[in-house]
Amino acid sequence: MTEIEKGPGPDAVFAAKLAEGVFEIQKCNGCGAHVFHPRVICPACGSADLGWVAPTGRGTIYARTIVRRKPERGGDYNVVLVDLEEGVRMMARVDGIAHDEIAAGLQVSASIAEGANGEPAVVFRPERGAS
Repeated sequence: MTEIEKGPGPDAVFAAKLAEGVFEIQKCNGCGAHVFHPRVICPACGSADLGWVAPTGRGTIYARTIVRRKPERGGDYNVVLVDLEEGVRMMARVDGIAHDEIAAGLQVSASIAEGANGEPAVVFRPERGAS
């Protein structure tokens, strides 16, 4: 059995860490590249030697969209792409600011909050001083 075949997959590990209140991403021990979305091999060098590290949690909004829904269907919500300082991009939402105020270039910080289905999820908030 190879190392890749042992234990839970990387998505399950990521979800379990969030459930424990821990936000971590992978880092390749071969080439040093940060990796997100969780994988079994490094997309940069092909190594299967991936570990878990805590990112700074700081990032910049790359793009956003607002999904418009009727209030009786849950109301509007935002979906953003965030470039983390570690060089990876992730999809999430931004809380603590009006949807229309979210724009590319906005500096944000990560936290763990409740996702759409009640599961833990990475959510971003504007950094202090952001408009």
